[in-house]
Amino acid sequence: MKPQHTSLRVLNKNRILEKLKKQFGITEIPGLLLQKGKERIFLYQGSLSERGIIEIEKTLPVERVGIYFGKEINDEMRLSIDGVHLLKDQITKNTFELNEEQMDEWMHGSELQIKSGKKGFLVMKYKDELLGMGKASEEKISNFIPKNRRLRFKDN
Repeated sequence: MKPQHTSLRVLNKNRILEKLKKQFGITEIPGLLLQKGKERIFLYQGSLSERGIIEIEKTLPVERVGIYFGKEINDEMRLSIDGVHLLKDQITKNTFELNEEQMDEWMHGSELQIKSGKKGFLVMKYKDELLGMGKASEEKISNFIPKNRRLRFKDN
């Protein structure tokens, strides 16, 4: 049986931008937003047009185009670490400042047992560095740093 081919879709950038503006104060998305499958959104900043990308995909199986930008979850956006870094100069809302101890825990992949007073996705920040996304609930902030990007604990 032939595997089912899921094509790339070019997303409505204005709809995503409205969510990002509401959540984080973002005013511009620098490139094309594409989606493959149900969740993962990629940002493409190359020289191919939308039509060019779709034409290539008709003849070659394209797994993804651009960098992993984030996911749309319900009515919110959860940006990837790369998505946060790409938009860092525009982020003005929903950040959470970590102290050094919290930053160390965070970068090792731990969730933080903190009552932040906020709910939903937050951009985690230490001094001037943006560290990715967390999701705040009443009791904690969940960590979304992929395992391959976490700091490893030193062996004794």
